[in-house]
Amino acid sequence: MNKHNKKPRNLEMYRAILTLETVEECMDFFDDLCTVTELQAMEQRYQVAALLEQGYIYNDILERTGASSATISRVNRSLQYGKDGYAVAFARLKAADGGEKA
Repeated sequence: MNKHNKKPRNLEMYRAILTLETVEECMDFFDDLCTVTELQAMEQRYQVAALLEQGYIYNDILERTGASSATISRVNRSLQYGKDGYAVAFARLKAADGGEKA
């Protein structure tokens, strides 16, 4: 799809997410916003990204998460060529945890 044909992003939703202060508030918000299947898919992609970041190989990730090789590949592309969203989150979690593994 051509980037000129994309629908505009709903910035208000992202601003709303930034107002949430606890993990519980985030979980409640996303429980209201998403279906169970959507949440499971997002949580799985995040878990795959974390394992890739830690150096795990595809077969180990598949075994640990049940993610398909297509999902693992997609997440890996995001880590390698995306907008560094995962990297920012991982770095901030690591800093918040006192430098421990995120």
